[in-house]
Amino acid sequence: MNPYYNEPLVFVDLETTGATPASDRITEVGIVQVDADGVRTWSSLVNPQQPIPPFIQRLTGIDDAMVASAPTFAELAETVLAKLQGRVFVAHNARFDYGFLKQEFQRLGLRFSAPVLCTVKLSRKLYPNEFKHSLDALVARHGLTVDGERHRALSDARLLPAFLDAALRDHPAAALQQAIAELLRQPRIPAGVDPAVVDELPETGGCYTFYAADGAPLLVGRSPNLRKRVLQHFAADARKPRELEMLARLARIDWQEASGDFGAMVDEARLIRTLKPAYNPRPKKSTAACVLQLHEHDGALVPAIVELAALGEVEPRCDFVFGPFRARRDAQRLLEKLADGTGLCRKVLGLEGGAPYAATSGPCSAQPPGRCRGACVGREPLATHNARLLSLLAKHRFAEWPYSGPVGLSEGPDWAPEIHVIDRWCHLGRIRSIDELPGLLAEAPREFDYDAYKLIAFELKRRAGQVLRF
Repeated sequence: MNPYYNEPLVFVDLETTGATPASDRITEVGIVQVDADGVRTWSSLVNPQQPIPPFIQRLTGIDDAMVASAPTFAELAETVLAKLQGRVFVAHNARFDYGFLKQEFQRLGLRFSAPVLCTVKLSRKLYPNEFKHSLDALVARHGLTVDGERHRALSDARLLPAFLDAALRDHPAAALQQAIAELLRQPRIPAGVDPAVVDELPETGGCYTFYAADGAPLLVGRSPNLRKRVLQHFAADARKPRELEMLARLARIDWQEASGDFGAMVDEARLIRTLKPAYNPRPKKSTAACVLQLHEHDGALVPAIVELAALGEVEPRCDFVFGPFRARRDAQRLLEKLADGTGLCRKVLGLEGGAPYAATSGPCSAQPPGRCRGACVGREPLATHNARLLSLLAKHRFAEWPYSGPVGLSEGPDWAPEIHVIDRWCHLGRIRSIDELPGLLAEAPREFDYDAYKLIAFELKRRAGQVLRF
């Protein structure tokens, strides 16, 4: 039907106001149809009905004035749909263009689905020794001629069949067709899952959740490429007995995109903590993050294990607070280690003899064998015991929140950043505009999560010079 493959092809390129199909809009469509009847091209500017960011205007050369009198996508939808239907959808970074078009059609109540071929993946498959596979790299590598301006829809769409022509010069036609067929082949989708949902999976980063038919959460995962990772679960050679059991129960897939790795990791930690999915590794016992607090009693500094949810503040302003610990048993384990290895008294540490410690309670079990230096019987002054305990716990001190209030971390593209709002080690949520901040601060619960805390502490340290002060 055409020199490249045994099915009709449609090469597509879009220009848009940004990178997010849910909130951004198309500004230009370029289409090249290739089949047994030859080659036909079509393009149109599109009024996105929203401002085009300056960065995008500089990149594409399309500004607000150019699209002001252009048709909206709703006015073009039937024409575009007719040119796409019944063909293999070919684009560079294809899921970007495919996702935008599906979203635009969906807003209008129109259904669109097609086999998708990504020329980035095709280039990697045909030229595995090449490092770069961007459209600019293909132009330079194969000497492709740009018919018009780069970063305009039809010009870029025309480059794609030109790349396939170059591939045919370098490879036998059968090899090209086999490579395309392999890229179009999809793993077998579990019987309970709607194939249309799988078709909508984006090739962006984020988190996904598998659910059973009764709504029970099965698995939470994250990936820089949601579509690729979910389809890996369905690949026959990747299945293990436990995964086969999970896939037999799978009936629904949810996902949420993230602007970067930090957001995806925070989302994953929150979803695992709240949903407790059956097939994610998790502790056998229920855990609640906690800290060690030292209180003075009968002249001794006595530790108490306190769950963070029970504290008046998530980040207590106290010199004698240590942790946090994922669970009570972890704090207990640290006290046992200190008692066994440093001669601290088991009674003072609250490990035996009941609580609170009393100076008249007698020796601890470690004192007669000499593993305790004798704070329980007055041999070691309590002041010395207190000083040693503080010194040994110093590296475990619960860090005070280093800012005067909530702060932000920006993530994502410069023209559409997402700002993570964080306060006292708690991730409160995301905003796109500073105008959204007051509402988020007023409504977001401050729930301490151990895994999120570790991510936040690392990210704040790594990006210390990029923290946004509100």
